[in-house]
Amino acid sequence: MTVLGHRPYMVLYEQLLWTNAQQIAATYPTAQRSTYQAAATTFRIPYWDWAINSTMPDPVNNPKITVNTPHGALNVVNPLYNYTFHPQPSATDFPPSDSIAQYHSTVRSPNSAGQSRFNVSNQKLQANAQALLVLTYQLIADQSNYAPFSNTGYTDGRDGSYNSLENMHNAIHAFVGNGGHMSDIPYAGFDPIFYLHHAGSKGGFPNVKGSNVDRLFAIWQAIYPDLYTTSEVNAAGTYTISPGTNDTINSPLTPFHSDSYGTLYTSMTARYTRTFGYSYPEVVDWGVNATQLSSNTRANLNKLYNPSGSIATRSLLHKRSNGTGPYAYPIATTKAKVYQYFVNIRVDKSALHRPFFIHFFLGPVPSSPLIWSFAQTLIASHSVLYYTFLTINATTTTYGQLPLNHALQRINSPLDPSCVIQLLKEQLSWRVQLFVDEPVDTAAVTNLKVFVVGREVVEHGVDDKFPVYGPWTILREATNGKVGGLADDEGM
Repeated sequence: MTVLGHRPYMVLYEQLLWTNAQQIAATYPTAQRSTYQAAATTFRIPYWDWAINSTMPDPVNNPKITVNTPHGALNVVNPLYNYTFHPQPSATDFPPSDSIAQYHSTVRSPNSAGQSRFNVSNQKLQANAQALLVLTYQLIADQSNYAPFSNTGYTDGRDGSYNSLENMHNAIHAFVGNGGHMSDIPYAGFDPIFYLHHAGSKGGFPNVKGSNVDRLFAIWQAIYPDLYTTSEVNAAGTYTISPGTNDTINSPLTPFHSDSYGTLYTSMTARYTRTFGYSYPEVVDWGVNATQLSSNTRANLNKLYNPSGSIATRSLLHKRSNGTGPYAYPIATTKAKVYQYFVNIRVDKSALHRPFFIHFFLGPVPSSPLIWSFAQTLIASHSVLYYTFLTINATTTTYGQLPLNHALQRINSPLDPSCVIQLLKEQLSWRVQLFVDEPVDTAAVTNLKVFVVGREVVEHGVDDKFPVYGPWTILREATNGKVGGLADDEGM
């Protein structure tokens, strides 16, 4: 995932929508025109903060919506529900070997008849909500190295940090698409929800726009202002970059140009959101210096994603935290010090030559694969996105991470390492499943390695301070002897 390339892409997208909004506002009757023109002037595309609101926003789930048009209220086809291809896909548009080519409109979690199952997508999202929240917070609070922060192809050498922004980015694509367009990366941009994942603003805040991916990156940038991207070899290449090219901070981000002369943006010129005249609610970057901005942004991140002061006990899911619903469990008492556990996953993206999930369970695994992705014993699901051009001249090893504490608390487990290791030895397991619910033998997944890591975390208890994270410990016993588990004598 190229975090840096999102910024000019989404700015251009919003500019085009903004221009169209002005044109439409001018067509309203005289009595209403000024109101709509004022609204159009402040138009910003919305983003979907899936770390807080895990399920898909309501407006994307309804095939029809009522809109107050220049000709009065009309019930119209909802442009956020799906996109119908014009003209219909043919062999010259999509390769006929791609299963996605069979659909005339974009779909999400399609059934065998090619109909979207929004409830399935939302069930997958909700079942992983706690994991997304924890991963979002701890990634920004603890990862100051750009390469492992940004994508799944890197670790930072600390024997435990397998999380990345791409790790969560991929999960949203997978849970929403699940065999539909969002989970097939070359075609994901056809699904309108793509732009709520990658694009947006927050209403009522001036000049706020961008994308949720870009937003999280902007938050990270504000907290670590002296850190940024480093040069690396682009193994796969793009339409304009040959495989094996060394990408640097000054490499052009084609095709996005910054002026009428065709000057292309680079990672350097696209570094700051202020270059494009926008920011985010968490990143108020005017009237302050870099030190103040970093402090303020840390406080905003704590308030948004860690207000209780304890990563391990935080929950925004009422169905999982108020003692009701299928995923209910008691809320643990906030502590200044806690031991934090994660499952780390290392696997080849092309292991099955198709995208797939690895579902992790604490307790019995349902016999039916149809309910694996939202079972009561599910910890969370790791998604592996695959598309053919990834394998061309590219290293396909990918790293991922999922939190365990919320599942341990669900069964009132002590967080002492000796207790946790024994429990995981007995009850931790995982299953592999292709998108749209087809199970796969775990042994068929080449180069899969799963292991548990733990560390002590001490909360500062100060608004603009992050927790103090101790060194990682590899808990080999938890997965040793299981298919794909890390053996005692294996390196990471």
